[in-house]
Amino acid sequence: MSKKFTVEQIYSAAIPVFARYGYKRTRIKDVSSELDMVSGTLYRYVKDKRDLYEKSVAHGIMRWQAKVRASLEETDDIKEKFVCLCQKSYLYLSQDRDMQKILMNDPSIFPLSPRKVRFPGIDNTSLDMIKTLLTKGIDQGIFQTVDVDTTAEFLYSIYVMFIIKTYVKSEGNSSSQMYEQGIKLILNGLLTMPEKS
Repeated sequence: MSKKFTVEQIYSAAIPVFARYGYKRTRIKDVSSELDMVSGTLYRYVKDKRDLYEKSVAHGIMRWQAKVRASLEETDDIKEKFVCLCQKSYLYLSQDRDMQKILMNDPSIFPLSPRKVRFPGIDNTSLDMIKTLLTKGIDQGIFQTVDVDTTAEFLYSIYVMFIIKTYVKSEGNSSSQMYEQGIKLILNGLLTMPEKS
């Protein structure tokens, strides 16, 4: 009797294989060996290697989001949540080396252009996390009133740019320092005193 697998087990096993060999050199057989399954069995779960790759990458990004979301539950303070969201989502790849390698080999996972987004549902979930924090902050009078949709897209674009600078272009420490300063600047504003309208 053949062993049953969950799609999560399959995608989680595929991520390190794609990280090790890259998309082009990875074979379905490599992933099935990782799972100790017959190669043909994998086709019950995915159409082909491209399907496996896309679903595995999506799984990896959703796992990333889940870690960040769990971190946000650790505090009720909106400012702390905002900083936590910025820091945890940015630093995640420094701990998940497999996803970092996949992104280095395939930077189109996080395109700078919104028209080239490969995982729109996942991107929208990230944007919704930002929008929720902005809305709560505005409602509590902690953040100034801004257009939530536009501001969330602006913040997400900056985040994507720094993910690329740090993990794809390998600008490391200088990017990290710039990102940290950027969080402070965005959170506190550039003006020392708010202008009277």
